[in-house]
Amino acid sequence: MNAKLPENSGHPLEKIIAAYGDAWNRHDIDAILALHAEDSVFENHTSGGKGVGKDAIRQILKRIFAAFPDLRFEARRTYVRDGLITQEWTATGTLATPFTRGDTTVNPTGKSISWQGVDVIPFVNGLVARKDVYVDSIGFLRALGFTQLD
Repeated sequence: MNAKLPENSGHPLEKIIAAYGDAWNRHDIDAILALHAEDSVFENHTSGGKGVGKDAIRQILKRIFAAFPDLRFEARRTYVRDGLITQEWTATGTLATPFTRGDTTVNPTGKSISWQGVDVIPFVNGLVARKDVYVDSIGFLRALGFTQLD
């Protein structure tokens, strides 16, 4: 994610979130995990995916990058406070694996899609303690081609 931050705000987490976003956009799993605490939690509240600890988070990241091999994030707004970052973002990527919701499966089309979300990231000692992800699920599913959204 390109962390758009206020100029000269000087918060210590600014450099960390910039490095974190860069690692995500490079799909550098080791660099992403280097910024997580050992017992960090990664939870996507929209998909229901949750990983506790770096090994579990590594597996989630592998699946994400396999599904969207060209995935990139652009930060729209970043709010930095002591020990906490909240970031609104737009993701862009091309689905490379079938995606199933309920009884319906959408196959890859080669078409790039975009969707929006928000991350809430508390930090402890300069490391990600949690990454809570909230995605505009209706926008995401529509972008994938789902037409019946119950």
